[in-house]
Amino acid sequence: MASKFTELAIDCADPDALARFWCSVLGYEVQDEGDGIVTIGSPLVPGGRNHPGPVPPTLTFARVPEGKSVKNRLHIDVNPTDREQDEEVRRLLDLGARHTDVGQGDESWVVLADPEGNEFCVLASRCP
Repeated sequence: MASKFTELAIDCADPDALARFWCSVLGYEVQDEGDGIVTIGSPLVPGGRNHPGPVPPTLTFARVPEGKSVKNRLHIDVNPTDREQDEEVRRLLDLGARHTDVGQGDESWVVLADPEGNEFCVLASRCP
């Protein structure tokens, strides 16, 4: 038996605001919140992490006192499902993301940062 990836924990200054941003990005909803921690996940997964098969991971945002200081060593890649990459990038910028440069050069993906500066990539191909 192997482990399954069920949750990504993200330290942040404002868990509520960052959870709202990522809910809008991913079509997720808040599943649990309290005491400086907010967990979001897909509304399409019955039973969440207790589902026996593969599940989309939840994101848990936890308030920490220190700020982000360097490039993330782990980041999220998102893949537009119902629009082209440039349209998705515009949508994410409207939600509060911003362009950022991590030394990527001229690539097929676009590097953005969420409202707290966490880098993520918008891939060029569309996946349903």
